[in-house]
Amino acid sequence: MKNKTNIIILIVAVLGLAGIIWAAVVIPKTPDKLDDFAKCINDSGAKFYGAFWCPHCQDQKAMFGRSVQYLPYIECSTPDGQNALQVCVDANIKGYPTWEFKDGSRVEGLLELQNLAEKTGCSLPAK
Repeated sequence: MKNKTNIIILIVAVLGLAGIIWAAVVIPKTPDKLDDFAKCINDSGAKFYGAFWCPHCQDQKAMFGRSVQYLPYIECSTPDGQNALQVCVDANIKGYPTWEFKDGSRVEGLLELQNLAEKTGCSLPAK
């Protein structure tokens, strides 16, 4: 009886470890549905200025899920959250998030994906 219990525990442990390895190796390499859209935004010349402590910036990033890694994000806050980095001072960024587009226009605040598509000329993926 004890051997049977040990075998079951061993099988469960091996399956659990296999699941963890699969999640660490396979899932991150699976393209997200917004990858191409985020890459297009980056290629369009748009810039996304934000701060790590800004809740609207976090909401904007969350809209992209894992595809956020492809956005043209520029961090504006110093690590202590007390000042703006020089790149954002030079760009005259006053609020977060701020989107700047190739034509020089800017939009402050959270933008819906459809608005970003319109401003950048990028296509949203089909639902």
